[in-house]
Amino acid sequence: MKIAIFVHCFFPEHFYGTETYTLNIATNLLNLGHTVTVVAGTFHGEASKEETVSSYVYNGVDVIVIDKNSYPNHRVRDTYSQPEMAPVLRSVITSLQPDVIHVTHLINHTAVLLDLAREMEIPTVATLTDFYGFCFTNKLEDARGLLCSGPSRDRNNCVACYLKVAGTAHTTHPLLVWLRRQLPLSLFSRLLVLAARLQLLPTKELTHVVKDLQDRPGLLGERYNHTYSMVIAPTAFLAKAYRANGLQVPIRTHWFGVDIQRTPKPARAPGDPIRFGYIGQLAEHKGVDLLLEAFKSVQPCAAEMMIYGPLDQDLAYAKRLQDLAGDQVQFRTTFHPDEMVAVMGGLDVLVIPSRWYENSPLVLLYALATHTPVIVSRVDGLTEFLEEGVNGFSFERGSCADLVQVLQRFISNPGLSAKLSKSTHYRRTTTDMAAELEKVYQEATCGLITDSYEPNP
Repeated sequence: MKIAIFVHCFFPEHFYGTETYTLNIATNLLNLGHTVTVVAGTFHGEASKEETVSSYVYNGVDVIVIDKNSYPNHRVRDTYSQPEMAPVLRSVITSLQPDVIHVTHLINHTAVLLDLAREMEIPTVATLTDFYGFCFTNKLEDARGLLCSGPSRDRNNCVACYLKVAGTAHTTHPLLVWLRRQLPLSLFSRLLVLAARLQLLPTKELTHVVKDLQDRPGLLGERYNHTYSMVIAPTAFLAKAYRANGLQVPIRTHWFGVDIQRTPKPARAPGDPIRFGYIGQLAEHKGVDLLLEAFKSVQPCAAEMMIYGPLDQDLAYAKRLQDLAGDQVQFRTTFHPDEMVAVMGGLDVLVIPSRWYENSPLVLLYALATHTPVIVSRVDGLTEFLEEGVNGFSFERGSCADLVQVLQRFISNPGLSAKLSKSTHYRRTTTDMAAELEKVYQEATCGLITDSYEPNP
């Protein structure tokens, strides 16, 4: 079977969860005897390629990359449906002649990819790795930083999220500048939506912003429902969130698999400080500042904190983290995936303090697979993998005080992490994951698809 996997970006420049998932399934499908090509994008603003469409091989996987610098986003609509992309996407698809298309992220390809797949009658499936299908920010977090359930009827909450990201870029009219300073963001966004309905917005550009944000959920929802034969959700929570926001196609809930050495965790030397760790992006929605704020309040010298992440991702935020850190905090850079066993072996507990609805982050699965107990924010995309008191503990999302109590629990009971390590495990591998995908592709090409919400532990 010839399989084309479309992802927003790929190795070696991009190496986070969705890219790793894509690489894992591509590698395993190749091992199963299929012909696999990954089609990725170069984000507008990154270093340009010599040609709009280029190719390379990464770890034995054929990769085609489309340079989005040739197709810059001129308005919000271009971020989710950009007709100018149609000729290049059609050319790529025609050259590959895939039996099935698998979308692991639609950014950089946009809904135009789905239009072409439907037109060319190619069975198409997707893995939902975040909330892109109905959420402008992909995070399902509102402009106040609170968890969101999805777009409101008039999309004013989507407009508020956009304005939070864009600042005053589209509100330079003197009256709007004054109103923006006087009104809360939620009220200001409602005012803009009302003004758009009454055709009173002072600029065409701002009118496009509001309209594009209002159209986004409906357009993507229509394309998802009429193109995908089936979608795969790595958590039951994500499946329910998409279903609640209008997704009608069959959904399978398949937990991600990970490949890593699963030997028992090395024993701690008596009297050694408890070593907590964080691994991932250094970004505010990940809650790293919350973790460091909480760590300042625990018993001094009884614990260490290791922070693994790119300090150059957001220089202002990295500086804020460094200002919060005390003597017991060490910042380490990113590392090669082959080093994950050694890094996890050096930690007693992994902490995932996210403020947003995390969706089965691979680092959580790596921790569980290496018998590393976890502390996670109490959100469904994380707690679905947690057995409280067996493989770790949760804390109230965003609560520094609650996180302090959980950290202190490990410090006050030095043998607790070793005890939990013995009951912490995760057995699913990428081979298991690919074998299930192979069945999904066969069902999609034969038109035999049914729903299944049960995860595969």
